[in-house]
This record gives sequence, C-alpha cells and structure tokens, in this order.
Amino acid sequence: MLTWQIKRLRALGTNIVLSVFGEQDNAALIAAEFLIRQQEARLTVNQPHSEIMTINQLAGHDKIEVSSGTYALIKKAVLASQQHFGFNALIGPLVKLWKIGFNGANVPTDYDIKSRLSLCNPDNIIMDDALHAVKLVNAGMELDLGGIAKGFIADQIKSLWSAYGVMAGIIDLGGNLLFVGESPRRADGQWTVGIQNPDKARNINIGTVIKPACAAVTSGIYERFLIRNGKKYHHLLDPQTGYPLQTQLAGVTVFTRDSLQGELEAKRLFFAGQPIPGWEKDTNNLGAVFVYQNGNTKTVTAPIY
Repeated sequence: MLTWQIKRLRALGTNIVLSVFGEQDNAALIAAEFLIRQQEARLTVNQPHSEIMTINQLAGHDKIEVSSGTYALIKKAVLASQQHFGFNALIGPLVKLWKIGFNGANVPTDYDIKSRLSLCNPDNIIMDDALHAVKLVNAGMELDLGGIAKGFIADQIKSLWSAYGVMAGIIDLGGNLLFVGESPRRADGQWTVGIQNPDKARNINIGTVIKPACAAVTSGIYERFLIRNGKKYHHLLDPQTGYPLQTQLAGVTVFTRDSLQGELEAKRLFFAGQPIPGWEKDTNNLGAVFVYQNGNTKTVTAPIY
C-alpha cells in the first residue's frame, strides 16, 4: 500500500514540512533537506557569513563574486524591485528600523524613516554578468532575499524530486506551498488548498480552492504586527513611504505554476490591493483570492468552496 513519508525541520527561519507519496525510502527527503541547508548557508542574512552577507558587508566599497545560482536569484530580485510594484530586495535597512515581528519592535521617527529610504533604492546596485559579481553602491545598503528565497528553493526541490522520480508531494516552507504531481487524495488528481482565515489561528480556513499541481503563496498582514498607542502597524512596508502599506486587505493568496513567481505575484497583487486587469491572462498565473479586513473576499479564476 502506497503511503506518505514526511520530514519536518526548522530552517529558513520557519517550520518546514516535506511530504512525498509512494516512495519506498526517504532519499528524496534527505536530499531536499541538504539542498535547503545549502541554500540557507548561501542566502541567509541572519548569520554573519553567507554570500549575501558578504555583499552587504562590502556595501559602498567593493563588489563580490557569488555562485551562479545566487547571482541568478539576485538578478531576478533586483529586476523585480526596479519595477516598483511593492517588492524590494533592498528594503532591509527599513525592516531593521521597524523590527516588526522581532524583539525591539518600535515606531521610528519620520526623520529616521526618511534617512533609511535613501538606502533602499534598487537602482543603486551594480550587477556584473561576466563575473557574477554584485556591488551595493552606498555604504549601509543591504540586500535581503527573504521575500523571494523560499520560492526559489521550493522550485529547486521540485526539480530535485523529479530526478528522484517522486510521483506526488507537498513542499511546505512555512506556509509557502508547492504541490508536485497529481494528488493521491482526489480521483481527478487535483489538490485541495485551504485559504487562511485572517481572524483565526493558522490552518483555520475561510474555504478551500481546488487546483492542479501549483504553488500557493500568501502575502498578509495578520501574523506579524505591532500595536502602539492603540494603532496597529503591520510588517509589509511600502518602499515608497517607508511606512506599513495603507490597505484594506488582510491577505492575498496566489496560485502560480512556479513558487518563485508566486512570491512576486503575491506581493504585486497585495500592493495593488485589488485584482489587476489582465493579470489572469498570463498562463503562469492560475488564480488569486483576496481576503479583506472586513471579511469580504474577491477571487480571480479561483472560486472558493
């Protein structure tokens, strides 16, 4: 009888659950954990030594050559940041100023916020394609791929599992989901995906969406926030103002073919605050569910059951 094998671990600053169906050993799970640890060591900004930290430490002084995979990810992050739709891989100085979701969270002064904004300009980064080298132009700038790294790693695990012949699986990187193959739980092979209720504990849903194998990525303001003097400040900062984005949304979940794309599209739609005309015409975008703070929902080719 075919069964699920599950591996749980703590990495990337979150709880990870890897599940494969129909495997006779845990080789694919062990290989996935090794990949996660390897990429975390390269991409983290929470340890003193990594490829990204070396770039940050040399900001304003010199460029640093990085591995080809890291360079490709940085380039994607920078190009997306330069579109100014909300995602910004250079927003680290502002995140560290607010510290929302971490010890020492506070409401900074307007002066401090404005002084940090100048360090978050995604145009002030030099990319050398020939050498795979990166330089942050100004001292104090920080590159942080935390908003895109999980999607990048999830897609890598999917490719790895394909090499192992995994027929079905679920990659759960702290709520960032990527479904692999056909679901063994439904006759039609589709997957049932829960949509988080922002007013309830994690895994309590407002409904479900039925989708073929895809990524499901959520951007929301209901898990990390700060309350000061009766006012609530969430962690999704607007790169244009330096303050938490003013929005009526509680969260948006997107369904895309690839997880990295899901990371970007979730932020694009969250910062838009509403469906973007023509967004669903991209065949890589498989739907979205908007959940508003007043409890209302709005869907794009993703009916809730």
